Amino acid sequence: MVRWGTLAAAAALVLAATGCLTPLRSRQPLTPVPVPASPLVGVYEPGAPASWSGISAFAGASGVKPRIVVYYSPWNNPFAASFAQTAWGHDAYVLVQLEPRGVALASIAAGGSDAYLRSFADDVAAFGHPVMLSFGHEMNGTWYSWGAGRTSPATFVAAWRHIVGVFRAAGAANVTWLWTVNSIEGAASPLSQWWPGAAWVSWVGIDGYFFRATDSFGSVFGSTIAGIRTFSSAPILIAETAVGTTADRESQIDGLFAGVSAQRLAGVVWFDQAQQAGLYHQDWRLEDDPAALAAFTAAAAAYLGVRG
Repeated sequence: MVRWGTLAAAAALVLAATGCLTPLRSRQPLTPVPVPASPLVGVYEPGAPASWSGISAFAGASGVKPRIVVYYSPWNNPFAASFAQTAWGHDAYVLVQLEPRGVALASIAAGGSDAYLRSFADDVAAFGHPVMLSFGHEMNGTWYSWGAGRTSPATFVAAWRHIVGVFRAAGAANVTWLWTVNSIEGAASPLSQWWPGAAWVSWVGIDGYFFRATDSFGSVFGSTIAGIRTFSSAPILIAETAVGTTADRESQIDGLFAGVSAQRLAGVVWFDQAQQAGLYHQDWRLEDDPAALAAFTAAAAAYLGVRG
């Protein structure tokens, strides 16, 4: 007598042969974010990933449709798949800044967080669309537990490579690995010692802000870009930036976009948050300043037109 299990197995083989049971990921190969033919303008809104409303408001006010949306993910938090799906529905890539707060990078490198990382990687792969991931951003600065003076460059590199290895083993081929440094004008540690190597990095990100009216694209980013180009030819994204409430804010916004365009960078992400806590944590929101908002709209339109 033929058992039902045998029949089921035979049926499954037939269906698989015809493609009916072929998993989604095998029908649609996972791919990372492509190097853009036209520039990407992105935004961080403090409500993400719990809410999309801030991003919608930003797009409505500025007339700029973000192609990258950022959220900061505390260690052990799962991948925000619903937010990523909403972003994809709005033609935007999600950029996840993985922050190793409360965990030693040596432990990560030794496999102590592998269960969490595998779960995160599985969720990213199941999402199926390109995702940008950055781990331990601004490590060349001194203000984070994973940064200069608190964690050695060798330990950071070991943790970075281990994380990438876990994701690759999980089949998360849709990840673009964004190695994100702080502008060297605001950091105290050489960049190259934190570099995991070209085999472990897809793109390079730079964070930097216009704090004063005397700041320019060249003074904020120029030396950092030049330094990176001595050891990497990867696409560069300005991953976090804004212009403070300076007396020359509108022209500085124009200069930001002009500099990104002149350097042929992959894009720029505006940090749209009102921090209001001194020189280094100003009110970066465009919606609080109509003149700055108009300057951003015009500069972004020109930038997209030139590069588009």
